Amino acid sequence: MKRFFLRFGFLAMFVSIACASAHAQVTAHPSASAKSHNKKVVAKARVSKKHAIVRVAAIPKVPSFGQLAGLHGAHDALDLKSSVAFVVDQDTQEVLFRKNELAVLPIASITKLMTGLLISEAKLPMDELITISQDDVDTEKGSSSRLRVGTVLSRGELLHLALMASENRAANALGRTYPGGLPVFVGLMNARAKMLGMADTSYVEPTGLSSKNQSSARDLATLVNFAYGDPTLRELSTSTGYQVAVGKRTLQYNNTNRLVKNPAWEIGLQKTGYISEAGQCLVMQAKVAGRKLIMVFLDSTGKLTRIADAERVKRWVESIPAPISKAVPLASMVTDQRVIAN
Repeated sequence: MKRFFLRFGFLAMFVSIACASAHAQVTAHPSASAKSHNKKVVAKARVSKKHAIVRVAAIPKVPSFGQLAGLHGAHDALDLKSSVAFVVDQDTQEVLFRKNELAVLPIASITKLMTGLLISEAKLPMDELITISQDDVDTEKGSSSRLRVGTVLSRGELLHLALMASENRAANALGRTYPGGLPVFVGLMNARAKMLGMADTSYVEPTGLSSKNQSSARDLATLVNFAYGDPTLRELSTSTGYQVAVGKRTLQYNNTNRLVKNPAWEIGLQKTGYISEAGQCLVMQAKVAGRKLIMVFLDSTGKLTRIADAERVKRWVESIPAPISKAVPLASMVTDQRVIAN
């Protein structure tokens, strides 16, 4: 990296000297040949400057917290690409698969599941109109949004977009317009997590853009299990597509989880997430081989790997017989081995 910046420094110096030299020749020798030479020098300088810009754009990818913690070195029988995975039978609470399930990592837009839960439980008017403001614009990651500042949508529409399409401005607007404002809403997010027994979970904002929103796979399984009991969250999170009218435009949004359109899957609740620090994330409640399963995949490395991991787990569960042993409740499974990535 040091060598890269040294090279760029020398290249920038060359551009500066070349431009200065061209300017000096034009001033001292305003002849036709000098002007021609000047054009050639400036042309070369522009080419060099263009190459320099290309070099600067090649910034190394930010490693995830899981990579920094060495979690990707863990191997498992299913060869999952997610460094963290947790699969539990929702009815019996039997843990079918575990991999670094106590690691505390950024959870990206999985955050929106808690945001949606609080909005749904508050019983606020879903037809109340909310205006997207400058406060909803992402200054954390600089992500884009089709919901321009000044866009007016109902609370129900914003909730639908946040859960199904992971719309960041929609999620922030929901928290911002909660009675008491954003600070109160974030405080309630943490209080709700504590009430549910999610001891390793913390939130600082309602979208998941901040890497300080963190949790463990075990905690998220608890959240999915509880959120599944809310019909609104089930319906909106598994919606395949949704349209909203914005002025004279109609915006089409699709679900960020392609599995909801797959007839081989029966998904009751889901949420995806991604930021560089969290990697690709996915939580789901799905029926597989007659069993209601909760699946959590965190810190996967590629855009499709979290989906591929879910498929691997599905095939594996379909290949094993139903359990005959007595299940152990999630709440009674305690271990002191926790991995916390800060």
